[in-house]
Amino acid sequence: MVPIGDLAHGLIYAMGTNRTASREFSLTVACNCTMDERRERSWYLSLMAPRTNGQVAEIVWLDPSRLYCSAQALQDCATDLLEPFDVNEIDVVAGIDGMGLILGATIATILNKGCLALWKKGRICVQTEDEDYVCKTEKCLTIRTDAFPEGTRVLLVDQWMEGGGTMTAAINLVERMKGKVAGIAVIAIEYSKHPKSKEIMEKYKCSHVIPPHLQPQIDNHYLESFKKFEAGDAGHACMS
Repeated sequence: MVPIGDLAHGLIYAMGTNRTASREFSLTVACNCTMDERRERSWYLSLMAPRTNGQVAEIVWLDPSRLYCSAQALQDCATDLLEPFDVNEIDVVAGIDGMGLILGATIATILNKGCLALWKKGRICVQTEDEDYVCKTEKCLTIRTDAFPEGTRVLLVDQWMEGGGTMTAAINLVERMKGKVAGIAVIAIEYSKHPKSKEIMEKYKCSHVIPPHLQPQIDNHYLESFKKFEAGDAGHACMS
């Protein structure tokens, strides 16, 4: 097994500085990089912003995408999400429309894998397989019909998993196309109040970056780190 968590930063370095380097060289370089050389795990969660736009649906209680504005935060978040997975057991990464596309593309780059987009209906101009589902309202997720051959191992990536409706639709699409769900990676899973999310966690290998002491805050929709936003001390979203 090649543990991805130990490899990711070396892969980024090797891919960024020498595009002709072989995958084997990238993995060798990566083995010298450990968690001790990075910041504390999940440090970037404090960059997530609270809801301040009253015109957005009340269920949207925070903006996780603010951490993507920091190169270091985005890189560390993606690397942490990959820790449970084996690079040899993933063939392609599938990002879910919308913010899952950003996180999915980042993870695919780290792994040197392709990135497949799962779109909301009406956003892609080719033939698709569709899956209707309910997530607050009736919605439809789509996948291109020529996405991958039978048996392809797909890592599903989204920003958040609350009720599990969107992720269930993504799983159904991959399996209907005769692919295999290699795993699921999301920043957070609100599983204490949502049985469907818990069922997904029990059936598939799932990864999130919420430490145990923060899970109650996630479930209660308020992070202590929001206080710095309320005090006007959060600073700018884009940072090195």
